[in-house]
Amino acid sequence: MNPAVPSTPGGATAPVPQSVLRKVTGAAAAGTVVEWFDFAVYGFLATQLAHAFFPAGDDVVGLLQTFAVFAVAFALRPLGGAVFGVLGDRIGRKRVLALTVLLMSGATMAIGLLPTFGAVGVLAPLLLTLARSVQGLSAGGEYAGAVAYVIEHAPADQRSRYSSWMPAATFGSFSGAALLCWGLTSALGTAAMNEWGWRIPFLVAAPLGIVAFYIRRRLDESPVFQEALEAQRGKEHAPLRRTLALQWRPMLILGGYIALTALSFYTFSTYMTTFLREVVKMPADLVLFSNVIALAFAAALAPVLGRVCDRIGRKPTMVASSVLLGALAVPAYLLASGGSFGMALGGQALLAVGAVTANVVTAVLLSEVFPTEVRYTASAVTYNVSYAVFGGTAPFVATWLIAATGNPMAPAIYLTVIAAGALIAAWLLPETAHRPLDAGTTARHTPVHDRA
Repeated sequence: MNPAVPSTPGGATAPVPQSVLRKVTGAAAAGTVVEWFDFAVYGFLATQLAHAFFPAGDDVVGLLQTFAVFAVAFALRPLGGAVFGVLGDRIGRKRVLALTVLLMSGATMAIGLLPTFGAVGVLAPLLLTLARSVQGLSAGGEYAGAVAYVIEHAPADQRSRYSSWMPAATFGSFSGAALLCWGLTSALGTAAMNEWGWRIPFLVAAPLGIVAFYIRRRLDESPVFQEALEAQRGKEHAPLRRTLALQWRPMLILGGYIALTALSFYTFSTYMTTFLREVVKMPADLVLFSNVIALAFAAALAPVLGRVCDRIGRKPTMVASSVLLGALAVPAYLLASGGSFGMALGGQALLAVGAVTANVVTAVLLSEVFPTEVRYTASAVTYNVSYAVFGGTAPFVATWLIAATGNPMAPAIYLTVIAAGALIAAWLLPETAHRPLDAGTTARHTPVHDRA
């Protein structure tokens, strides 16, 4: 069997057997599934959490409070990205990835054990916010690191093929979370789900986290990182402030594009279930089941689009995602508003095509845009700042826009505007497909240890 040959910083090649590459991709994806399953459950159970952790009253106010706590986790993701990114660039990818999955699982299990507002009053939402904050810190160090770990093993002409399994794992984990929530809602009924059934998905995190931690601890470090570490031996590692000073331009441009990735992902994967329940007034079990199917479709589509991205390049893929989401946002919402199961599924599928395209190209860009020695730090900060601003606020902003304007299409118009901005970022970013990982990066941005 032919080995995969990733590009190394110095232009040399380090053969990676296909068996190792499959193991690396599978282990990274497995951890990503656990991380994002844990994170997704909160969004799918927003209505139940509003009843459990906030005082009874206006349902819209309760949802806004629940989504505000949802956004708090995202506010801490950039900090998690900075902390775990610096650690990942210093001590290695695999150690940090093992730690993040353990933190996420522990915080998620804690939510399942928390007392409700009826039991301890205002302490309940405070404890919920604390647990979500730990989730946010952990999530900040997960995705960019997992993608970097895979891409640093992959051949130059197949990087998107392999990195696309990370968004596939993410969509798959959301589908699994939605499936579990749908199954519980159907089996237990709304009353039992609101009373105690919501705890079950959070408690599932414990065994999943232990398995993912074990898998990741058994991995070897990426060859590209090991070579970069050897080259850095005896030299001062880039501190965060200098990484930001040298990489600010690509971080800013890529972050502008990831705004669309973040907004489309959380609009499709999380907010649409709330929209269908609260605005369209569809039954909760049908809403969740339609979301399970749409998310499974997205997970299956991601590896296909990964191969397409390798074939046509990064810039055409970015442009395609921006145009698709800009053109299809309003039609998708209109279709989903029809009230039937089929129309709800069709509306979500329309959003899925653009959202998956954006997520697939974002995954590979996170590692191709930045040099190895600061890749984890720069990509994690860029990714998580955009997700904090546009992803974490997506359900809150969408709920507020409809309440403020009375127009159920307002979130779709918001998505269209962000898609237009992403199109500009796509034009500004260079084409990075098929180049050695550090080609054109270290030349443009001199490593910090070589600067005064």
